[in-house]
Amino acid sequence: MKINQAIKLFLNHLQFEKQASTNTIDAYASDLKRYQEALEFAGIFKMEDVSDRFIEAYILDCKDGYASSSVARIAASIRSFHHYVTDRYEIHDPTLNLMVHHGEKKLPVYASEVEIVKLMESFDDSNPQELLQHAILEMLYACGLRISEAVNLPYNQIDLETGFVRVFGKGKKERVIPIASGSIALFKQYRDQVRPGFVKGKQPYFFVNQHGRKVTVNSVEELMRNKCTELQFVKHLTPHKLRHSYATHLLRNGADLRSIQTMLGHSDISTTEIYTHVGQDQKFVQYAKELPDDFEEPLQFPPLNKQGLKD
Repeated sequence: MKINQAIKLFLNHLQFEKQASTNTIDAYASDLKRYQEALEFAGIFKMEDVSDRFIEAYILDCKDGYASSSVARIAASIRSFHHYVTDRYEIHDPTLNLMVHHGEKKLPVYASEVEIVKLMESFDDSNPQELLQHAILEMLYACGLRISEAVNLPYNQIDLETGFVRVFGKGKKERVIPIASGSIALFKQYRDQVRPGFVKGKQPYFFVNQHGRKVTVNSVEELMRNKCTELQFVKHLTPHKLRHSYATHLLRNGADLRSIQTMLGHSDISTTEIYTHVGQDQKFVQYAKELPDDFEEPLQFPPLNKQGLKD
C-alpha cells in the first residue's frame, strides 16, 4: 500500500468514523505530512517498507527542532496511524517496539477561588456589554466548558429552569452538566434583559454580541487578556484555564474524580487525574539521546528551516 493512500484512508477514518474535531484532524494531517516527506526523502514509498529503525531515527531527529511536547504528539500521531493500518490492512506495525518512557507531570495553571471572585466582581452588570462578557466567563468557570463549546452553545441546549446545560464536545460526545446554582440568576439576567436587545433576526446561539452575531473565540481570549492586565493577575490566565480552575475547585471541595471526568467530557480518567495535583507520573513521551547499538549508519532527513522547524 502506498503511504499517501494510507494517510488519506486514516484521515477519512478520523473524520467519518471517529468523528474527530477539525483541530484534531488538522494536527494529525500536519504530523503525517512531515512524516511522509521524511519517508520519501529516504526513498520509502510503501507502508510495507517502513521499519522501526527508520521511525526511531525520525523521532530522534525531531528532538532537534521541536519542543518535547511536540515530539510526544508526533510520536503519538505516527503510532496511531500505523496501528490503524495494521488493524485494517494487516500490514506489519513498525511502532510496536517504539521506546516510550514516563516523565514528569506538567501541572495545569488555574485561578484561586479568590482570583475567580475578583474576576467575576470586576464587571458592571448594569452595562449590557459587560453583562454579556461576565456571563461568558461565568459559563466557562461554572460549567467547565471549553471555549469552543461556550461560544457555539445553542440557545435551546441551556435550561435555566432545571439548571442544566447540554453540550456536544470532542468527537460529538454529548454530556449534560449541572449549572452552579449561584450562576443561574446571572444567566437569566443576560437571557432576559440583554440577549433580546442584541439579537437581530434568527440567532440559534445563546451568546450573541451587540452586532447580533455569535461571540467569537478570539473576542473571549482578548477579554481574558484585558482582564488579567486590569486586575494585575500575575498568572497568565486564559479562558481554558477557567476550565482547569473549575475542575480543581470541584475536586478540592469534595467532588469525586469520576463525576468530574463526566462533566469535563474526558474519555480517559487519566486525563482528569492531573487535577489531583499529586504525584509526578503523568505519561509523556521521552526518547533516549543515543541510537540503539545496532544503528550502523545515520539516516538522513529533510533539512530544518531558519526557525529550526521543518517546513
